[in-house]
Amino acid sequence: MSPDPGARTGAAQGASDSDWRRLERAVTGRVLRPGDTGFRSAGAPFNKRYASTTPSGVLSVANTADVRLAVEWARESGIGLVARSGGHSYAGYSAHTGLVLDLRALNTVTADGSTGLVTAAGGALMADVCAAVQPHEMAFALGNGASVGIAGLTLGGGSSSTSRKLGLTADALVRTTLMTADGQLLTCDAEENPDLYWACRGGGGGNFGINLSFTFRASPVRDVSTCLLLWDGADAPEVFTVMQEIARKAPDEFSLRLGVSAADGPGATVSAVALHLGPAGELRELLAPALAATRPVREDIADRTFWEAKDYLLHETSAGAFAVRTRFATEPLPAEALSTVLSLLGRRPGSGNPDGCGLALYTWGGAINRVAPGDTAFVHRDALSLVSMDTSWSEQDGAAIVEANLRWLTELREAMAPYVGEGAYQNFIDPDLEDWRTAYYGANYPRLVEIKKRVDPDGFFTFGQAVGT
Repeated sequence: MSPDPGARTGAAQGASDSDWRRLERAVTGRVLRPGDTGFRSAGAPFNKRYASTTPSGVLSVANTADVRLAVEWARESGIGLVARSGGHSYAGYSAHTGLVLDLRALNTVTADGSTGLVTAAGGALMADVCAAVQPHEMAFALGNGASVGIAGLTLGGGSSSTSRKLGLTADALVRTTLMTADGQLLTCDAEENPDLYWACRGGGGGNFGINLSFTFRASPVRDVSTCLLLWDGADAPEVFTVMQEIARKAPDEFSLRLGVSAADGPGATVSAVALHLGPAGELRELLAPALAATRPVREDIADRTFWEAKDYLLHETSAGAFAVRTRFATEPLPAEALSTVLSLLGRRPGSGNPDGCGLALYTWGGAINRVAPGDTAFVHRDALSLVSMDTSWSEQDGAAIVEANLRWLTELREAMAPYVGEGAYQNFIDPDLEDWRTAYYGANYPRLVEIKKRVDPDGFFTFGQAVGT
C-alpha cells in the first residue's frame, strides 16, 4: 500500500496547543481536534484505503476570511494544509496529518436561466449544483455522484454522461476565484489571470491554491432516454465488440459506460449503461445490433426526464477501500483483450468488499475531442474511451488480501497495456502511478510547473502528486 498521504508531503506537523487556540480565536468557523464531536467525519478520507490518516485538526470554515486566516496560520505554524469539499480524492489527498480545511459550509449555488450562468461556491457538492440548475432546465457536465465536490470535479477535467455533447466540466468553466498561498484572492478567467484560468481547467485540484467559487455556462436540457443492459460474463468479448462499434458510430447525444465485473460468487457480469439525449425509440435503434447479437439477461430502455435520468445513472464510487488504474484508448478493445480480462476475473483474489473488481469503458470523443490539447490544461483530447480498472476490499481484510488485490490490479493493467495508450485520468488519481506527470498532463506539464512556481513559489500547496514535485 502507498504511504500515508500526509507523510508524503513532508510538511512539519508541529503546531502547539497554543497555536491551535490562536486559530480557534481567530476564525468564525469551528476548529475540531481529535476527540471532538464530528472530528472523524470531517477529516476522514472517502477511500478507506487511507483510513489511518488522521489530521491534527479540521477547520470547518464559515467564510472566505476563515480560509485566508487558516492559510496564514498554517504558514506561521509550519503545519501542512489541504482543502477539501467532497473529499473524494481516490488517493486520499484531501486527507492530511496537518490541518484539513473543510469547505462544505461554502456551498451556495446560484443559477440564472436568462444568461445560462451558474456560480457555485468552492464547497458545493453535486447535489447542491443539481438543485440549483434543475428549475431552469439547464445543465453542464455534472458528476454522477451526489456527494462529489464541484471543485475537484472541475479542476481535474470532469467527465459525465453528457460530455460527448456538452464537453467536460472544465470546458464549461468561464471564471473561478482562487486563494493563493500568500492570501491573495484572484479572479481567473480569459481576461484576468488567464494562465491560472487555463491551469484550473484540468490541472488538478490542490495545486495552485484554494478555489472558492466557480462560474459555468450551462446549456438547455430536454427529455432523454436511458438503458441498462446486463449479460452473462461469457458474452463479454462479443458484447464489447458490438457495443464499442455502436458507440464509435453514434451521435454525440449518445454516451455509454460498458463494463465487466465480478464480486462474490461464480462468474462475471457485463453491463451497458447508456444515456441518449433523445427518445427511447432512437436509443433502441442505436442498440439494435447489440440486442440482435446476444440477448441480454436484463433489458431496461425507457424515456425519462433529464433529472430522472440523472438519478437513474447515479454511480457512487466503491464504498470501503479501493484502488483504480486508468488509461485512455484510441481504438476499440479487441475480443482477445476481453478474453484476458475474463481470465483474470476468474482468478481474482476476492475480499470482504461486495463491490468486487473489474474493467469499464467510458465513451469519450465528441465535444471532448473538439478542444485542442493545449487550449486547457486537460490534455486528453484524442481518446475514444476512458479505460478504468479497479479492485476493492474492506477495512477488515488483512494485509495479505490487500496486497493480493493490488497485485491483481497491476496484472490487469499490464495485460491491457498493448491495447491502450499511456495517458491516465487525473480525476481518478492513482498514487501508485510512477509516470504520473506525463500520464496526467502530457505536453502541458512544463507550463503547469511554470505557473505553479509563479503563484506558489514555496510549494505550500503540496501532496504526493502535486505539480512541481
